[in-house]
Amino acid sequence: MSEKRGKLFEYVLLHHAPKKKDEERGRTHLLYGPMTIIARDEREVGIRAATEIPAAYLDKLDEVEILIRPF
Repeated sequence: MSEKRGKLFEYVLLHHAPKKKDEERGRTHLLYGPMTIIARDEREVGIRAATEIPAAYLDKLDEVEILIRPF
């Protein structure tokens, strides 16, 4: 059985705040990162990144985005 080698990835967590009445669009804030990790694939990176979502945003998951960049 061959073992799959790890690859280098970078990820960030973003919060897209809903727009307010006087704003043309909502604001985006960096919640976490950028972080560089070694993982087997993007799925593993997504799972590991999701564990870094702050507790204050767990009820707003539709406003949180995980961006992943492979190298």
